[in-house]
Amino acid sequence: MRVTYKDKIFEVEPNSRVRDILKDEIESSENQIITCICNNKVKSLNYEIKEDCNIELLDYTNKEGKRVYVRGALYIMAKALKEIYPNAKLAVNYQLYNSMYCVISNMEITEEMINNVKNRMIKIVKENLEIKKVTMTKKEAEKLYEKEKTMRGILLQLDKKEANDNVSLYYCEDYYNYFFGVMPISTGVIKIFDLVKYKNGLLLKYPSREKPNELSDFKETKKLLATLNEYEEIYKILEIDTVHKLNNIVETDKGKQTIMLSEALHEKKISDIADKIVNNKSVRIVLIAGPSSSGKTTFANRLGIQLMLNGKRPVTISVDNYFVERENNPKDEFGNYDFECLEALDTELLNNHIQRLLAGEEVEIPTFDFSKGHKYYDGNLLKLGPDDILVMEGIHCLNDRLTISIPREQKYKIYISDLTVLNLDYYNNISTTDTRLIRRIVRDNQFRNYSALQTIKIWYSVNRGEKKYIFPYQEEADSMFNSSLIYELSVLKDYAIPLLQDIDSSNPECAEATRLCNLLKYFDSIPIDYIPKTSLIREFIGGSAFNV
Repeated sequence: MRVTYKDKIFEVEPNSRVRDILKDEIESSENQIITCICNNKVKSLNYEIKEDCNIELLDYTNKEGKRVYVRGALYIMAKALKEIYPNAKLAVNYQLYNSMYCVISNMEITEEMINNVKNRMIKIVKENLEIKKVTMTKKEAEKLYEKEKTMRGILLQLDKKEANDNVSLYYCEDYYNYFFGVMPISTGVIKIFDLVKYKNGLLLKYPSREKPNELSDFKETKKLLATLNEYEEIYKILEIDTVHKLNNIVETDKGKQTIMLSEALHEKKISDIADKIVNNKSVRIVLIAGPSSSGKTTFANRLGIQLMLNGKRPVTISVDNYFVERENNPKDEFGNYDFECLEALDTELLNNHIQRLLAGEEVEIPTFDFSKGHKYYDGNLLKLGPDDILVMEGIHCLNDRLTISIPREQKYKIYISDLTVLNLDYYNNISTTDTRLIRRIVRDNQFRNYSALQTIKIWYSVNRGEKKYIFPYQEEADSMFNSSLIYELSVLKDYAIPLLQDIDSSNPECAEATRLCNLLKYFDSIPIDYIPKTSLIREFIGGSAFNV
């Protein structure tokens, strides 16, 4: 059997493990090797080779490597907590700036508790204990969890979704747990972490991919955390905080009620934002920004309706028409035009036009031709009436440099993102980035004729722009709008899974497609007929009343 790694070919026996085949390469790596990719699928270093394959070793600087590392750190934290405080009910909530925010629902988190757990984690790491994946029957797994009700939800999902009669758990000494995805092969991999008390919970801190050998200072995002906590508390009251609970509701007559409650929550939040804008008499321009697939278009339309109910007519101006001429557009480090940087926009012209519009003048608005890299004027005249309010949406809208000539008190900034608060179970959270990617895969296929492969290929570039130009300014927002809908993955799954399954193992993107596909399989489907025409999710699946 033949294994290829970079320019080397190894002849191996069937069922040889990756860690044994590439032992020298793993030990000589500059950064710690965490996991690997075999034939474009993420595998453990303990993976047994069963066919000819190409192997890529991954360290923390790779996104898949980081996922495995963070998963391992959470596993060790859960093990340490279980050993010291066996009755503690831990819940892994969401990511906050290279940290995972967790809570314990039945105990007060103290500094003493944090130190005890952290010291035990350090000892577990130093002992370099093996983490084994153990396969057992579902009945055997259920017996293990008879007294662990917090963990049984995901197992019940496995019972429904898997065709065979087996499940897999990760064991370390006498501790076992289910985690979605590949785990490090030993605790010794998790060398850099910290555990600190934060708000009513704790932060498990880990390095950034850019600086894998050190912990960065934590950057607080108070508004983002408040928005996440608000939605989480609402859905806890409704008893919909895990996929298992959501599926139970979908199977009953309460499914439609849950959809209506989620939609009503959106409408209430949009109405509240509109009231704040109108009640602030200084505001003349509304600026909306958020990462890809946040639902900005539908949000802007629904906000416009609420503003009109308050006696304000929204007038939209598109930032996309204010790009600089192509020959003046900056290039990135690869020599390609950088259309996402602020310097790609003619901010001087934009500010001039906004100032004149706010002064009551009539302005001829340009149209930018992307194919020619040139803006032209075709008589598109715009003038604001006394009850009109300017609305602008774009990647840089939260950055004051975009509208530098407009006084801050005249601007109302809104940050919008799909901030997922639903978890698989209490240990396996669902990434907000994953939810946005699934939205985009469906939308790109529905309206742009893009395959899932094409969307996943550009996703890294999209994320890079968001990290550089949007996330640093999110706390500048006057309001944050969480565009997530608790039921949305139950709707998106039937659109996304066939698209993801079209990506075969010959493509490097297969690893990401397989992971997303496996995630979506946990959800029961919700028929599209249940979804209102005004729903934000219609922006991605079609049939929107706003024709987005």
